[in-house]
Amino acid sequence: WPQGFEGNMQIGRSPPLSSDKASTHFPILRQETGVDYSDMVFFDDCNWGDHCANVERRCRGVVAQRTPNGLTIDDWNRALVEYSKR
Repeated sequence: WPQGFEGNMQIGRSPPLSSDKASTHFPILRQETGVDYSDMVFFDDCNWGDHCANVERRCRGVVAQRTPNGLTIDDWNRALVEYSKR
């Protein structure tokens, strides 16, 4: 852990990540893995914002599927259908 860490970390929001997945999560994933956005699928269970629209708009090629009730088989299949269209 970094020096000075006192144990209060928010998963997905602690630096270098932020709540804006399009500006942190996805660019870091692409850089560190070499996987193009067009080869990524994003499932998001957020009920208070639309991270999917933001990611699709700013990270062209990512297939994003909202899962407000958790990941269901229907959600999974919808995302795979959209992915297969690309």
